[in-house]
Amino acid sequence: MIELAEEVFHLPVRVGLPQHVTGLADVVSNPIHASGVGLLLYGSKQEGARGSIASSSGSVGSWFGKVKHWVKGEF
Repeated sequence: MIELAEEVFHLPVRVGLPQHVTGLADVVSNPIHASGVGLLLYGSKQEGARGSIASSSGSVGSWFGKVKHWVKGEF
């Protein structure tokens, strides 16, 4: 798979693995989830830089907070 991707894209290729994530290690350590976990981590960093979106129940901010705690392994 790696060799084929390098041939098609003419660029170096590697299999990405999610890093710095705890909780459900057997699920998030699978390369198939690397993009999704990376997007969640990126969003988490952006959220922290801007502050909370909203704090009311059912809002995007509270939903994102729940996902953030799940990704960090804080149930």
